[in-house]
Amino acid sequence: MHIGCPTEIKPQEFRVGLTPNAAREAVGHGHSVTMQSGAGLGAGFTDDDYRAAGAAIADTAEEIFASAEMIVKVKEPQAVERKMLREGQILFTYLHLAPDPAQTEDLVNSGATCIAYETVTDRAGGLPLLAPMSEVAGRLAPQMGAWTLQKANGGRGVLMGGVPGVNPANVVVIGGGVVGTHAARIAAGMGARVTVLDKSLPRMRYLDDVFGGSFRTLYASAGATAEAVTQADMVIGAVLVPGAAAPKLVTREQLSTMKPGAAIVDVAIDQGGCFETSKATTHEDPIYEVDGIMHYCVANMPGAVARTSTLALGNATMPFVLAIAGKGWKQACLDDAHLAEGLNVHQGRITNLAVGEGLGRAAISAQDALRG
Repeated sequence: MHIGCPTEIKPQEFRVGLTPNAAREAVGHGHSVTMQSGAGLGAGFTDDDYRAAGAAIADTAEEIFASAEMIVKVKEPQAVERKMLREGQILFTYLHLAPDPAQTEDLVNSGATCIAYETVTDRAGGLPLLAPMSEVAGRLAPQMGAWTLQKANGGRGVLMGGVPGVNPANVVVIGGGVVGTHAARIAAGMGARVTVLDKSLPRMRYLDDVFGGSFRTLYASAGATAEAVTQADMVIGAVLVPGAAAPKLVTREQLSTMKPGAAIVDVAIDQGGCFETSKATTHEDPIYEVDGIMHYCVANMPGAVARTSTLALGNATMPFVLAIAGKGWKQACLDDAHLAEGLNVHQGRITNLAVGEGLGRAAISAQDALRG
């Protein structure tokens, strides 16, 4: 199969869909790889690195989209890229369709087969292609929140770890999954007083067993969440419903109960965000204020540490890229039901029920699409 990887064009996105090692593996398995010139520079990979791996270099994205049978990216295709997709082409990337009707409409109209990293599952019920970026985003969230808390940035002027005689920051993490666990671990390591809210008792037992007294856990009832938010210097939103829009767990009215200058870091912003006042921002202009509360809602947080993120993502996606290229998308999905869960759009139809529900549009299951 001919695999193409264009340069990411979302603002301040420095990751790349294929590492030189992934390109080398694909070429070694008999496939051809074409990279857009400069695609890897943001992550520290040169065109010569890709040439040494056996990849060809194209000057423009148009060349990539026109010739490749499968497009491998990181972020969802932007409007100009969606226009270049064609019927029968395979797109393998993060999509986050539930809060993005415009992208969904374009992908449906393209006739392409679109497989989303974020809905591919594994035997344990996890999300193996989302997990590495969730780990990165979780670890970044307290760091970005600490920056947002600085007075010069509009925050409360609170130091995460405090100093002797002065209390540390009070950090509330909503969601105890991959993002929340890593966020709590880093925030606690920075010396903050951390509370993790979750609705899964087994998950809270796990966190308590593994992390002991590093941070406390609290059942995420509406009342407990509302009370915890009032005491927080920083609230990190780390809730994910696979394929669906994130639930709104903190309303605008609740902002008035928070401490002036408190920081919100919404890691769920790719799925629409879990705060009612969240709207996507960029690394170039990452924060804004609503009712005295500072919001950090960058939609591609891991892009800030592009090399680490690219290597971590590449390790996770490489086996799936090779399976799709080696077998074709349909056989690869028939052989791996977990990869099939990533099928979001095919032949002009939404093929993920959660995505369809989130958009209020008709959808069929991936299994029905494979039988068609």
